[in-house]
Amino acid sequence: MTKSLMDFHDVELAALAAAGGRREFGELVRRHGSAVRALLRRMGAQAAEADDVAQDAFLTAFQRCSEFRGEGTFAAWVKRIAARLYLKRKSKDARYVSEIETEEVAPTIDTPGLVDLDEALKSLNETERLCVSLCHGAGMSHPEIAAAMNLPLGTVKSHVKRGLDKLRARLRPEPPLSGRASHVG
Repeated sequence: MTKSLMDFHDVELAALAAAGGRREFGELVRRHGSAVRALLRRMGAQAAEADDVAQDAFLTAFQRCSEFRGEGTFAAWVKRIAARLYLKRKSKDARYVSEIETEEVAPTIDTPGLVDLDEALKSLNETERLCVSLCHGAGMSHPEIAAAMNLPLGTVKSHVKRGLDKLRARLRPEPPLSGRASHVG
């Protein structure tokens, strides 16, 4: 009896893909494609751009699959590739530098009492969103983010801390109204 592709661990699939196994790599894409696209969306990419960058990331991963050693998860490895590709794409945009310095996104959450992470991330400015997403979504270290974004290490640390503080405040549940009855009339 032969094993189904779903029975293989990511490390085994990556090794088979490194030897040219397209079906095996397809299984890795099936398993992790939505997580990569979700990370890119959290970093600020629109849906079509997230799809494009994710596709480029998986093509790069397929070409470099022999470099994956299984020291971390395959998902984290391909997310790092995707994040770096997205940053390269953003750095080519001439408006990027001025947007980083001036953009402040106003919170746009309409459902009282219900906040999700994607909406909360939209309340951060672009640089904070990128730094937080790279650190906590792609698992990159502060020095890796600094190198990828061409920013000083201290600046990256500040953006991550400030972004996390804003997210904590944004995601903190509101205290219940104690002793007050709500009247809707």
